[in-house]
Amino acid sequence: MNIRQRIQQQVFRLNGLSLNEFDISQPPGDPGLFGPDSIIWRVHGDFTSMMCGGISALLLQMLHPAALAGVWDHSNFREDMLGRLRRTSQFIAVTTFGNRHDAQLLIERVKRIHLKVTGVDSAGKPYAASDPHLLTWVHVAETSRFLAAHLRYKNSSLTLPEQDRYYHEAASIAEALGAQQVPKSCAEVEHYLQVMRSELRFDARTADVTHTLINAPAPGWQARPVMNVMLKAGISLMPDWAQQMSGYRVGRWQQYWLDRQINLVAGTLRWSIQRGAYQRAMLRMGREP
Repeated sequence: MNIRQRIQQQVFRLNGLSLNEFDISQPPGDPGLFGPDSIIWRVHGDFTSMMCGGISALLLQMLHPAALAGVWDHSNFREDMLGRLRRTSQFIAVTTFGNRHDAQLLIERVKRIHLKVTGVDSAGKPYAASDPHLLTWVHVAETSRFLAAHLRYKNSSLTLPEQDRYYHEAASIAEALGAQQVPKSCAEVEHYLQVMRSELRFDARTADVTHTLINAPAPGWQARPVMNVMLKAGISLMPDWAQQMSGYRVGRWQQYWLDRQINLVAGTLRWSIQRGAYQRAMLRMGREP
């Protein structure tokens, strides 16, 4: 096995394709929920920016006490960080790039799981993962960080209409899960995040989960330095006010060196990954990746 294949193998240990449950390459010609001309395929098609954005999304999501309580009470997040990342990655890959049947199947599965996730948060307030308000928060925290990572580390030239189109496309998955009043443009997302700030907090639970995420195990010792850089990038992709809440801040010079490191990592990973979800989906559609 050459170095290119070894790097790709390490990457696949992190993403949802390693679960081998859904075949992104089949059936030929099925466009799935979006198709190859969508913006969401372009934004979700780059492993490096999606990893950095995904880490940032988790950190941001956990600032909401109800979102945090669902993870705290109903998952083995702290014991199986990589497993959680793989399952999240699988959902994103299949709903974005998979065929229509598999995407809808996975959405229905997640909806059934959400119905079982209920309880009381650390402040004594009841929560339910199926709550449309909470689903919207989780979705916006996720997509806003994916787009922020894409603009910083993949394509800073994505136009504002294209960015709005990304939010509009991605909203259809959130709505299929039960989210309501989902913002569908950059302006709407920014307004929504500002409104939601009053519901967020950073307490002992948040600190615990944040520490766990930042110290998450790598799939192998070779990947540890790359994971460290991506974790720092995830922190830096949070809005400034969220960094201040968490106490984890990335300064201007740190950001400069971090960007250089991520761009180096991204170049290597893009060279190495030949059979990612985007590539498999494009070949399914009879197109060159």
